[in-house]
Amino acid sequence: MGKEKILVVDDEEDILELLKVNLVREGYRVLTADKGERSLEIATLEIPDLIILDLMLPGIDGLEVTRYLKSKDKTKLIPIIMLSAKGDETDIVSGLELGADDYVTKPFSPKVLIARMRAVLRRKSDETTNANATVRLHGVVIDTQRREVWIDGKFVDLTFTEFQVLYFLAKRPGWVFTRSQIVDAAKGDNYAVTDRSVDVQIVGLRKKMGEAGKYIQTVRGVGYRFKERS
Repeated sequence: MGKEKILVVDDEEDILELLKVNLVREGYRVLTADKGERSLEIATLEIPDLIILDLMLPGIDGLEVTRYLKSKDKTKLIPIIMLSAKGDETDIVSGLELGADDYVTKPFSPKVLIARMRAVLRRKSDETTNANATVRLHGVVIDTQRREVWIDGKFVDLTFTEFQVLYFLAKRPGWVFTRSQIVDAAKGDNYAVTDRSVDVQIVGLRKKMGEAGKYIQTVRGVGYRFKERS
């Protein structure tokens, strides 16, 4: 693999060492920090290609670290993968809404974490800023210029909001988005909405998409994602 620079932040020394050994073995350059304050210093100075960030840190916790980094022009584009204890769904949702890219729950397999890390790095590399891009995935074609959706060659008639939701999810396959993120992308920040209304849009989309509706996946307690390529 490449020689990307990875910052690992965790207050557990054994986890830091475990990840460092595995990442170095895969060819990555590794920086480590055991406190939130130190991670901010390193991230600002070194500008790593990705940060693996534990949410439960002494002093400045992982959510505050994420909030700070995403508020600064110098560091806001650094991808962040959160490490969270199982059951901390509220913190996971908060982290995603602050701008984190993915999460892994403890205990975790280093191989699984590295695979998720590679996926985030790949998606960041491949992501286009062209607003008129056509998305093609799993037989689904989303033409943003014509605002049309075709599945296996058949036209699918979607409402404005359904189109916006589908495009938002599909253009970043594999990313997990909370309901409020989906609403902001589809309707703008000032649109009053409830979690239930997002779920209704998803139900309608899946029904219209037929078999392809299975590619819109529910992430329990967090939100939704569009399935990555196999």
